[in-house]
Amino acid sequence: MTGLGYDPYEHAQRLGIHVAYRPLRTGNGLWVPEIRTIFLQTKLRVIHERSVLAHELGHAFMGHRESSPRHEVQADRWAARQLIHPDELRAAAAASPDPGVWCHELNVSADILDRYLRDGRCIA
Repeated sequence: MTGLGYDPYEHAQRLGIHVAYRPLRTGNGLWVPEIRTIFLQTKLRVIHERSVLAHELGHAFMGHRESSPRHEVQADRWAARQLIHPDELRAAAAASPDPGVWCHELNVSADILDRYLRDGRCIA
């Protein structure tokens, strides 16, 4: 299931990945493969937390063991494909010309929406 029906918390649980919250010095999330844990920055807004968790699950899904610019793009791309369904994006775009509204309607961060659109996903 993709789009609004995708639940990254349930997905993490199914994969046996623990999700923990803690203050992080850099970034909003961290995948630690050695202990199968994703750490999320405390006090993130709901949209950002969902997007960050999906991004970190992308690292886990692709077997990333370290961070690199290439891995960050891959994780964003994976998260965007999970979090955004094309029909839901088309409906949001039909209701408003404002991408900020689309983010709210799709429950995704601007970064995830931007990655989805930059990868050639269309809304027409």
